[in-house]
Amino acid sequence: MVQNIIKTCQMLVSEANEIVPIISIADAKNKVNDRNYVFIDIRDFREIKREGKIPNAFSCPRGMLEFWIDPNSPYHKEIFNQDKTYIFYCASGWRSALAGKVSIEMGLKPVFHIEGGFSAWKNKKLAIEVVK
Repeated sequence: MVQNIIKTCQMLVSEANEIVPIISIADAKNKVNDRNYVFIDIRDFREIKREGKIPNAFSCPRGMLEFWIDPNSPYHKEIFNQDKTYIFYCASGWRSALAGKVSIEMGLKPVFHIEGGFSAWKNKKLAIEVVK
């Protein structure tokens, strides 16, 4: 039997973008050194090693996000238990939209995701932290 997919990934991303506020590169750049904001890089670690990351961003693989947010999970990370604004990003803004949506659904707030993701950050020639 052939599967009948009723929702495409683009539909899911569009739905997420209706829920998760988008922050522009210009606004994100102005918040990168502000202690009231936590930048969360949800790309795979191989992507981060290959391309670098936004300075001081916390790496959280997309597959672990829900477990790291949940304070009752044995995998919980304290970085998600702060009174701060969370700014998610990925390569282009698709995974971060989905991550932002699930984070909001779990109760994390406030949450944003970067328009255009890390690709847009690089295209603006903004600072990049090299990861080895």
